[in-house]
Amino acid sequence: MNRESDFQWKIWGARLDPLSDLLSTTSKKTIFKNRNVLRSDYLPDNLPHRWEHIRQLGEILAPALNNARPSNVFIYGKTGTGKTAVVKYTFKRFNEETLRNNLPLKFIYINCRMAGTEYRVLTELCSAIGQKVPFTGLSKAEVFNRFVSGLSSSNLMAIVCLDEVDILVKNFGDDLLYELTRVNESLNNGQVALVGVSNDLMFKNMLDPRVLSSLSEEEIVFHPYTASELMDILSERAALAFNEGTVSQDIIALCAALAAAEHGDARRALDLLRVAGEVAERAGAQKVEEKHVRMAQGIIERGRIFEALSSLPLHSKLVLLSVVLAMKNGSEITSGTLYTIYKELCELIGIEPLTDRRTSSLLSELNMLGVLDCELVSLGRYGRTRKVFLTLPLDEVVGVFEKDEVLSNMLGYVPASLKKQRNT
Repeated sequence: MNRESDFQWKIWGARLDPLSDLLSTTSKKTIFKNRNVLRSDYLPDNLPHRWEHIRQLGEILAPALNNARPSNVFIYGKTGTGKTAVVKYTFKRFNEETLRNNLPLKFIYINCRMAGTEYRVLTELCSAIGQKVPFTGLSKAEVFNRFVSGLSSSNLMAIVCLDEVDILVKNFGDDLLYELTRVNESLNNGQVALVGVSNDLMFKNMLDPRVLSSLSEEEIVFHPYTASELMDILSERAALAFNEGTVSQDIIALCAALAAAEHGDARRALDLLRVAGEVAERAGAQKVEEKHVRMAQGIIERGRIFEALSSLPLHSKLVLLSVVLAMKNGSEITSGTLYTIYKELCELIGIEPLTDRRTSSLLSELNMLGVLDCELVSLGRYGRTRKVFLTLPLDEVVGVFEKDEVLSNMLGYVPASLKKQRNT
């Protein structure tokens, strides 16, 4: 037995526990008073710098209180600009009025990213109005019909928010959205009004013109928060989240400035402040310092990269994996090389590859996400191509693929096209 293991046995022999201080029920002073108020799903009683947007959405939905169907409304803006919080706050206040006056109104909020599929969206709609639907087994048309009949039989007006609706349309097209914007034409009793929320400013370009005209009867645009606005938000939350004297205004200002530099994302600012507090608490510090904020910044960045890449659609992952394999094999990465490798990977896992044009669009999407950088270069009489560069550290991207059950075993694969290049 070596000295280190001998020392460990002595510790256990002395009945010491490495978790004893963490599991102790004796009270000890902590930095946090209530860390949950710094989480993105917390809905505060006040939304600083979003009163105008709350008022605007409220004015659009107000006719529903008098049994008149309100206009459909489309809300868009970048991530972390308060869209979801404004919708939930407005729905909460209107629902309180609905219950108080026993009105035939139902406010339904659905996150399309969390729902995942059109079937799940429809089952959540049915569940919200008391229609029982099995988890699987019915056609989408049957579930949709149950939703319509449920509205009609109860003579309900449903105000439906489809948050992150762009995810649904990107994955499944806009057929369901079309049906929902046209549902009132087939209803004798009951009505539906839609609130669409999107983080993608270009989302409207994906929609059929008929869907777009119906969904965008009214529009609300959310601008990114400025550093001073983020300061106000963080100051209100910090007063609820931390014990007095543990977080200074300088720390709040730093978190606000860092988040404002990244497109004014309030979620980013709140996460940064919360994780900085957790880092300080683990270190046994009495207050949050700048070094804790800097450490939190690195932790969050690694988490964001993993979340962004692991949630990519399969074909986007295959395009990105093609870049990784080309880099690992020292090949110059052009759009033509990537498409050849991508087709090989599709064949390996037994799926039909997308067209060259569609994969080019996926490259552009990865470029917009900041994962890749694409540079258009001229080849003279041979035309033009795009050179592709990975903007993230290669080992971090490889780490994401290592945790992917489907694609992890392909990291050691050497594409046949690259073998030919070596031989020539």
